Amino acid sequence: VQLQASGGGLVQAGGSLRLSCAESGRTVNIYAMGWFRQAPGKEREFVAAINWNGGRTYYTGSVKGRYTISRDNAKNTVYLQMNSLKPEDTAVYYCAIKTTGASDYGLIRAYRFWGQGTQVTVSS
Repeated sequence: VQLQASGGGLVQAGGSLRLSCAESGRTVNIYAMGWFRQAPGKEREFVAAINWNGGRTYYTGSVKGRYTISRDNAKNTVYLQMNSLKPEDTAVYYCAIKTTGASDYGLIRAYRFWGQGTQVTVSS
């Protein structure tokens, strides 16, 4: 299973970016896909997730109202639209696949497969 994340870059505060993450390789049961981020010197943290069948979404508080997660089931691709970006959003963003309904959406250990990460830098 391979996850290819793209769409990161450098943007000014207040700007927008759209991240994409496509799954390829062997068939995998996708229960949900999520985005995490890791800033320099900090632990990886949950950003958003989406249930693959029902489409229910989950967000960490700091991005609610600014970020939108969506999916394209046919393409096994998840997106993260990021608006009103702030310098504190600067991090490497990782996408991941959750293969079962066990465990909370916000837990790193709940996700089995991970992408390589894409850098998002927001300048002030």
